[in-house]
Amino acid sequence: MKHSGWLVAVLLGTVFGVLHAGQLYQWKDEQGQAVYSDQAPPPSVKNAQQKNFQGSFIEVGEPYALRMAREKHPVTLYANACGPACEQARQLLQTRGIPFTDTNPETSIEAQAALQKLTGRLHVPVLVIGSDKIDGFEANQWQAALDRAGYPKTALPGSKPKPVAAATPAPAPEPATAQ
Repeated sequence: MKHSGWLVAVLLGTVFGVLHAGQLYQWKDEQGQAVYSDQAPPPSVKNAQQKNFQGSFIEVGEPYALRMAREKHPVTLYANACGPACEQARQLLQTRGIPFTDTNPETSIEAQAALQKLTGRLHVPVLVIGSDKIDGFEANQWQAALDRAGYPKTALPGSKPKPVAAATPAPAPEPATAQ
């Protein structure tokens, strides 16, 4: 019987300790130093912040390698409803799980000007990976460029590539043409 009372006390202490450990206070002391404590700040402290932690967890998001590639070498696809070349270009990027900006030069004068400045003409598709550009769609060339930039070869397990949606052309002064 003595042991069961002792066991209950230990269990209660553990439960309350875990619940209390989920609170953290942050404030600045008189010297302007940041103070972090699991004890409440003195009443004289103003602007104290209390943080409640609900236990440990791991954030699930994009893998580190994908994030680094995206930050160092962002991908932009200049494409429109040019047919199989543009559809295959989008499909390749989506199948590999590459985050990219899909820019249609037919729907924006700014996009037309950017494509004209980039390539000297208005032909699509054009892939831009960081500072590298590839005119026209050639799967092996695109794959190699994405590999060099550090992008993963396949999408995350369990993620489904977005369905390929054909870009809707809108009237523009000078339409981009497929290569």
